[in-house]
Formats: sequence, C-alpha cells, structure tokens
Amino acid sequence: MAVHLQREIKRLKELIFNLISRVENNVKLSVKSLKDRDKKLAQQIIDSDVEIDRMEVDVEEECLKILALHQPVAIDLRLIIAFMKINNDLERIGDLAANIAERAIFLSSQVEPSMLIDFTDMAGKAQIMLRKSLDALVNFDLKEARLVCSLDDEVDQMYREILRNIKEEIEKNPSYSEIYIQLLSVARQLERIADHATNISEDTIYMVEGHIVRHRDKTCQSIE
Repeated sequence: MAVHLQREIKRLKELIFNLISRVENNVKLSVKSLKDRDKKLAQQIIDSDVEIDRMEVDVEEECLKILALHQPVAIDLRLIIAFMKINNDLERIGDLAANIAERAIFLSSQVEPSMLIDFTDMAGKAQIMLRKSLDALVNFDLKEARLVCSLDDEVDQMYREILRNIKEEIEKNPSYSEIYIQLLSVARQLERIADHATNISEDTIYMVEGHIVRHRDKTCQSIE
C-alpha cells in the first residue's frame, strides 16, 4: 500500500511541476509581450491558457484519487492538501498572465503615453517572488518560503505608487484615460501574482511544518 501511495505521489509531483514550469513561463512571456508590444506573443499566451486549465484539472483529479484510494496521513496528507491549494493558485496565476497579455495587445496599438508608466521593477519583483515560492515548494525550503512572504509588502507599495502616478497622469491627460486604466489593470495583475506567490509559500510552510500561517507576520511565522 505504501509503495503504491509513494508512486502516486511521485506522479502527482510530476504533474504539478509541469504546471509550475508552464505557468512561470507564461508570466515571463506576458511581461515580455507588454514590454516589446508583441501582439503575436501575447496571443500565444492567451491561447495557451486552455492547456494550463487542463493541467490544473489533471492535478486536482490526481489529488482526489490519492485521497480516495490511499487515505494518506501526516506529511503525505499535508502534501496532498497543500498541492490542491497550490494548484488553484497556479491556475489563477496563469489567468493573470493571460490578462496581462490581453492588455499588451490593447496597448501595442496605442501611442506614447503607455510608456510613461514603468512596470520594470514591479514585474521583476513579482517574478522573483514567484520563482522563489516555486523553488521553496520544489525543495521544501522554509527559509525561501518565508523570504517570499517578507517581499509582499514591497510589491504592494509599488502598486500604490503606480496607482498614484496613474491618477496624476489621468488628471493631466484625461483623453488618455482608457490607456491608463489598462495600465492600472496590468499593475493589479502583477500585484495579484505576488499575492498568489505568497499563498504558495504559506502552503509550503504548512506542508512541511503542519502550521497554518495565513494569519501571520510578514515572515510567515506561525502563531503559537
């Protein structure tokens, strides 16, 4: 029984690691499509989101099958529960990447004001958080997971700063309001990617330690 369970868990890890690779790549390419005003690349990301949805369903079905057939306990049970939650976060990140790609298509045909808002730092920080959260998941690295939690405030502050800048630009150039609204949406998608990366790190900590750290300080320390 234990041998069969471990074989199923190994397969589950392969499925979710493949999903991780696809989602992380889509985030990277969505930011690139925005920066390069690449409509073709953006459309490819949008089209590929269907595959991410399919992969998410595959992971969920595998989790449910293991729970039903093997009734795992302790670390194996926590792993299945954490993977089910992380699976949902990954699917949502894929959706957010597709949303950024949709904004990239719109902005690719617009004029210069779309270049007045610089997403470089925010996009870079969100991608760092995502990369570290996924590394923490793959390696069961609690130090890396807690580092991701500590970075979330930085992305939130970047979002607030971009929001303030966009409000100022709309006041100065109201005829470009639609462009700035789309740019604000990009910032919001990046902020949400960082939130989901934090969720993944929190669930990794739960998986390893058995502590729920959603209601925690910014280092994801558990509340005793």
